[in-house]
Amino acid sequence: MLSGILLVDKPTGPTSHGVVSATRKALGLKKVGHAGTLDPMASGLLTLGIGPGTKLLTYLVGADKRYLATIRLGQSSSTDDAEGELSEVAPTEVLDAISEEQIRSGLQAMVGEIEQVPSSVSAIKVDGKRAYDLARAGEEVTLAARKITIYSIAVGEIRRRETGIDVEVDVHCSSGTYIRAIARDLGEALGVGGHLTALRRTTVGPFDVQDACDVDDIAADKLMSLADVACQVMPSVNVTAAQSVELGRGKTIFLEAPAGVEKDAPIAAVDPTGRLVAIVSIESGRSRILVGFPAE
Repeated sequence: MLSGILLVDKPTGPTSHGVVSATRKALGLKKVGHAGTLDPMASGLLTLGIGPGTKLLTYLVGADKRYLATIRLGQSSSTDDAEGELSEVAPTEVLDAISEEQIRSGLQAMVGEIEQVPSSVSAIKVDGKRAYDLARAGEEVTLAARKITIYSIAVGEIRRRETGIDVEVDVHCSSGTYIRAIARDLGEALGVGGHLTALRRTTVGPFDVQDACDVDDIAADKLMSLADVACQVMPSVNVTAAQSVELGRGKTIFLEAPAGVEKDAPIAAVDPTGRLVAIVSIESGRSRILVGFPAE
């Protein structure tokens, strides 16, 4: 069975599930999953788990991410992006009065650990149903604010148009951040409304979209090994062939945790052949298996 992690550059248009379906067809297997949805309007990096690689996705979902986005100030949207129902454009004199410094200051105010209200068309579940399904059915959706971290927002070109002000941004943020909510909140802070018109995810943790393949080029030789991926997202420890067998049988073995690793933190256990045997935690020199990866 094929096993690994696949980096795919999703184009604008298809859903993330559509990319998963295309991957299943291209590789001839059913067990494919992804770590972090991209909306159809968005493009960029999707991290896919192939075969047993789906078990590693848990450790990629929470990775920090980077996005290139275009925010349009001057109109709010029912979905906080260009696919929703747009309000009327704010008066020209109001938009003309907004300075670039106000825009930059408004964005800088969001940097750090903040409480962010997710978009009403997010995938968050409300009473067992996705918020976006409820919103698109015409129901009012109220979501609680969530604590997220925005590490930085770099402002690029600012362009004034007849329909508003376009602001290009490069956002580095924690998992769970909604870029469309940044656009919405900036527009509200400036009193003119705002929504997202373009979004591209460029990184997920240590992985970059420049190393991803196109949907049309998906192939088995593009897979990254589980060990390579695990060692990039968590500490690792080498185990002997004999220890590998013991771990494969679900047994506890004695291991020395890497320096500085906190209690219960996940650690990649790699055998002499470079195979990911398991993800373990180590306490007082004793291992505990969190996820096992049986030999093929």
